Amino acid sequence: MAPRNNLRYLSLVLAGSVSLLANTTVAPESAWAREAHDGISGTQIAVANSKAPYKMRITREVVRADQLMLQGKFDEAADLYKNEMGKNPKSTPAQVGFGMALAKQFKLDGAEETFDKVLKQDPMNAMAHAGKAMVLYNRLASSNNTVIKSRDAMLSQAEAEAKQALSIDPGMPEGHVTLGNIYKEQGKIDDAINAYKEATNLDPKYSEAYAQLGLAKMMKEQYGDAVSDLKMAVSLNTGNSTAHYGLGKAYYKQGQYDAALKELNTSLYQFRNSAPVHQTLGDVYAAQGNNVAAIKEFQESIRIKPENPDAYLHIADIRENRGDLEMSIAELRSGLEMMPNNAELHMRVADQSLKLEKLDDAIKEYDTVLSNNGQNAAAAKGLTRAYYLKSNKEAGGAYFMSNEFESAQRMIDKAVAMNPNDMELRLAQAKLRSMAGTPVDLASIGTPTNDGERVAYAEALLAQNRFSEADQQMNTVIANAQTSKQAFAVADLALMIKDLNNAESAYKKAASMPGGDERAKRGLASVAKAKDSARQDLTMADDLARKGQLASAIDKYHSAIYGNPKVADSRLGVAKTLERLKPETSKDLKEAVVQYTAYGSLSPNLPPKEKEKLDKKIEKLKEKAYKVEQKEKEKGKL
Repeated sequence: MAPRNNLRYLSLVLAGSVSLLANTTVAPESAWAREAHDGISGTQIAVANSKAPYKMRITREVVRADQLMLQGKFDEAADLYKNEMGKNPKSTPAQVGFGMALAKQFKLDGAEETFDKVLKQDPMNAMAHAGKAMVLYNRLASSNNTVIKSRDAMLSQAEAEAKQALSIDPGMPEGHVTLGNIYKEQGKIDDAINAYKEATNLDPKYSEAYAQLGLAKMMKEQYGDAVSDLKMAVSLNTGNSTAHYGLGKAYYKQGQYDAALKELNTSLYQFRNSAPVHQTLGDVYAAQGNNVAAIKEFQESIRIKPENPDAYLHIADIRENRGDLEMSIAELRSGLEMMPNNAELHMRVADQSLKLEKLDDAIKEYDTVLSNNGQNAAAAKGLTRAYYLKSNKEAGGAYFMSNEFESAQRMIDKAVAMNPNDMELRLAQAKLRSMAGTPVDLASIGTPTNDGERVAYAEALLAQNRFSEADQQMNTVIANAQTSKQAFAVADLALMIKDLNNAESAYKKAASMPGGDERAKRGLASVAKAKDSARQDLTMADDLARKGQLASAIDKYHSAIYGNPKVADSRLGVAKTLERLKPETSKDLKEAVVQYTAYGSLSPNLPPKEKEKLDKKIEKLKEKAYKVEQKEKEKGKL
């Protein structure tokens, strides 16, 4: 088929003689951007070939309406089409044009009703099928929960309509673009790219096809190729706001922030009510350090399309980087009000609750994610981290057992079964089992080969109170950090799990890197505060123990251990105090064994005689704990 000329007058005749589709645009991320911008100057036109079954007279009024569509004056075009329909109720060009004009104004019910009338008269009208596909696709821009829940079904129906249109008229570029948009929304990016390429082959001057092709390539991180396609789209139609948006986003991804702002502002000038443009503007401002402007843009994106999780997450990033975790969580919970099943939002709330030491909240959020998706490895790892901290806080690392804990073990076991080759998950599983008092040979899991596995291995070693070996793993990870972002990631994690010495080392490394000084100061201040708080708890615990207030002393020792698990004196103090409790219980004696063992691990320079004495004490306590446990079991049978 010869290339088409976009500036033709005749646009609407019966099936087989003309193809028309007014395109809406979609940002690459998700359905919420469907209303983003009107990336094509108007209706695309295809003139009948010689195989058309019959011809139909196109009135001047329809031609004028078509011209208005080309100019983007959809309301005026709709009036002209409607006038023509009043004079000639059977005018298919006017009916289809009217449906397209309504669809372009997002008057989707009226558009669908019009296309249904056309199809009732002529079931083989390709443009009416294409129009219905577009209407179904555009409906997904709605904030209606019923629509959101029906997303997959509506996309399938839209795909069927688009394919029906193309089976009737395969030479319809607009139909291929609509099908590409549907594929893109379904995550079938390669199929979408092929559909857009077919549209450009049919019409090399089709600006919107190049724009959507560029957006799809960006989703595959092919930024250079995407820029070429998007520049072609702009050269064909400078009013294509989708292309300007795409160029802005591509430049942002490549770190060209000034160029990005220029393109994004051009796009916004052409279409003000664009959620994806506002969001990407926020991304650029945030990258430049202009957080006030960034938050303003993210909030505007949310106002336009509240069901976009990325905007909430990006505001949360800014709040978190400022240290405003409570405000960050509040922002995320606002998103959850709109999207209660969004796993990413639940995960972020869980992670930040963990940083705030709201361990029960974190456990609840991780549970929510795992309940909906047992294969979510990140949630499984986070859950074990939360339980490790809770174990230290409430029972000093001893046998932390409850129905809740057993449920967590089952979830982790299920996640491991679904991801058997995930070493980090298997280490998380080992960590939970260690906390439950089950002997675990970490060497059997394997040797870590990347930093993620090294961190997980270090955490599993900490759960077994193998502090020196854990330090070796963390030191390697810190040494491998090449940017301040990487160093901060290690530092923040170490601070969260109370590995304060390694957190301090990582923050100091980040401070030596470009752009890391201020945040590193905040991190180091947090480390110093945590150490001081744990030191105060230890002093108070020692004082309470001297006064014979043993239960209160143990609580304070546990608090000191939670705040800084690597202080040997805290471990020794709580172990001695547990031995003094009356009546003796197997639980207390077992924890004393754990704490004496931890004390020994944290005191590698003990004199040989002291080390021998400590080992003998641990063995005697194990025997005593066993005997007491047997007596408890006998009493329980009576």
